[in-house]
Amino acid sequence: MALTNEDDQTFIKLQTAHSNLKTLLKTSTKLESTYEKIDEKFETIQENVNMASKIVAPLQSLSIANRALDTRINRAISPALSLLQSFKHFESLQKKLLRTSSKLLSEKKPTKRLKNLIKYVDRVNKLNESISSISRECELAVHKLQEVVEFLSRTKATDHYRMERLRETLATLKVVCETEVDSMRFDGILDEALMNLQDEFEGLLQKLRHEGQFGDYDGCLGSDLEVEVLGRISETLAANDCLDICIDMFVKVRYRRAAKALMRLNPDYLKIYTPEEIDEMEWESLETAIALWIQHFDLAVKTVLVSEKNLCNKVLGNIMEGIIWPECFIKIADKIMAVFFRFGEGVARSNKEPQKLFKLLDMFDSLEKLKSDFSGIFEGEAGADICSRFRELEKLIVHASSRVFWEFGLQIEGNQDGLPPPQDGYVPKLVRYATNYLKNLAMDSYSAPMARVLKTEQLWKSGIFSNTENDQDLLKDAVLNVMEAIVRNIEFKKSRYNDKVLAQIFAMNTYWYIYMRTRNVELGRLLGETYMKKTYRRAAEESAYMYQKQAWGSLVRLLNREEIRGVNGNLEGVGGVVRGKMESFLVGFDEMCQRHRGVYKIVSDADLREQIKSATVRLVVPVYTEFFDVYSDFLIGVKSCPSPDSIEALLGEVFESGEGGKSNLARRDSMNLMDRRVSVDRPWFGEDRRRPEFDDSDL
Repeated sequence: MALTNEDDQTFIKLQTAHSNLKTLLKTSTKLESTYEKIDEKFETIQENVNMASKIVAPLQSLSIANRALDTRINRAISPALSLLQSFKHFESLQKKLLRTSSKLLSEKKPTKRLKNLIKYVDRVNKLNESISSISRECELAVHKLQEVVEFLSRTKATDHYRMERLRETLATLKVVCETEVDSMRFDGILDEALMNLQDEFEGLLQKLRHEGQFGDYDGCLGSDLEVEVLGRISETLAANDCLDICIDMFVKVRYRRAAKALMRLNPDYLKIYTPEEIDEMEWESLETAIALWIQHFDLAVKTVLVSEKNLCNKVLGNIMEGIIWPECFIKIADKIMAVFFRFGEGVARSNKEPQKLFKLLDMFDSLEKLKSDFSGIFEGEAGADICSRFRELEKLIVHASSRVFWEFGLQIEGNQDGLPPPQDGYVPKLVRYATNYLKNLAMDSYSAPMARVLKTEQLWKSGIFSNTENDQDLLKDAVLNVMEAIVRNIEFKKSRYNDKVLAQIFAMNTYWYIYMRTRNVELGRLLGETYMKKTYRRAAEESAYMYQKQAWGSLVRLLNREEIRGVNGNLEGVGGVVRGKMESFLVGFDEMCQRHRGVYKIVSDADLREQIKSATVRLVVPVYTEFFDVYSDFLIGVKSCPSPDSIEALLGEVFESGEGGKSNLARRDSMNLMDRRVSVDRPWFGEDRRRPEFDDSDL
């Protein structure tokens, strides 16, 4: 079979392909052999790499540790460098402080010295801040170095010898930092500066005095600059653990200054304060002492202690958010107020003598007026004890005032003066004292405090929610009780007289005295004019009527003509009766005049004397004149028979003087019985038995 060209072509391709495959197989075989050799080399390299990795691994860890150590060393070096800078800054501040201190010592002008003192305080504050900064940076430096030591101990990055040196260095640094900071703060220039500031603080406080009269300043002590300096110094001392020293110094110095200011008032009376000592004082001395106490207490609170409080607030107000200065002020004020309190308490607890009431009311009134200011000055928890003692003092005074007043009424009621009734019929001392006592009590200056005392006492007894009377009604009722006790006392004394005329003179004098002393004054207005007229004027009028009846009416009855008319035309018998009546009248008249001059005493009131005289003249003279004129012929033989004018003149002398002495009857010349004839007026006593009228116009 013949091959065609296509077949040849195909065959050739097959041969070529076969040849290529064969070549490819050979090449693959060679490559496989080569790969096997490469694989062997890779295994060798892997073994070498593994061996190298084992060798390099420790070095890698060491490199990482070195980088960490480097970081910690850098972090430790940075605070150390900052600490060194702080030490340099501290040295610079020390030099500045010394220069300022030198200027302060050499400066003599007060204002410039105060300004330099402010700079000095600023330097001290900066120095203290620098020490505080060094202390903080020391702690940080030690802490960072501690981290390095701990890291090296943990990583074993250095040998044992270097670790020991590093630990010793750390311990030394700790000790040095603590010692150096303490030395800077307590043994170095800062300590000296603080001592200087304490001296300056005390010196400035000593200079702030209560100058001149207490009313001459507005409650401020020192200039604004002085107060500013004191405040700055106090803050600096407090910031440097000297607060206790600062407070103690402030309290001692300011207490002494306040006490010394008050001592200029010479309050020696405050040395006597127990009730027993006060009872032994003379009344004039005690009265003066209480008046001074009121004045000085007011000055101490409103002036001295107000200024001390303001100073305390300004100087210590910025310390501990202002919670310190109130306590300091109370420490200053407490000793001063205690002295005033104990005197007031002593007075309130002393004997309850009547005259003390007015001084107790003065004390009560002054405390009432001062109460608002006192509460404002001693406000808050710090002043609670002083305010409590103030209230206790006021309570004691209220009780004492009330008790004095009621005991005064009981003394009058019980007639405890222990004296017999006045032998001359004059107003007894007890009545005069009591009347003027109540008269003064009713004055505006005492009535209002007394009314408040009575109301307060009633509130305490019956409860704060009870209905109470008006203040003036309470006072009126209280005074009425005493006035009624006076009336009972008068009537008791009146009953002890054996002489009925003297008893009426006594009652007339006493009731008239009370009425005249109380009308148109506060006491009369308090009790009411109607009451005064009804009780005292009427009693005086009734006593005057009885006096006229018993003293002069009996004499007038001696001149009664009924007996003479009964004699039957016997002139000799008539003459005997007439002369007997006249002689009896003259003897009685002379005796009564003598009694008025030597025993009886009518109050030294011109109106009363004139009214009594007029009434007596109207009673006696007309009857005597009529008798004298009608029976003049029978009276020729009567020795020293005075004329009606002489009788009237004698009566005038009796009531004009009222003093002791002999009757002028014997010394007067007997007038011609027919020289004068007097018209007979209607006698006051006799047919018209009216009491004498004491009109308001006469009064």
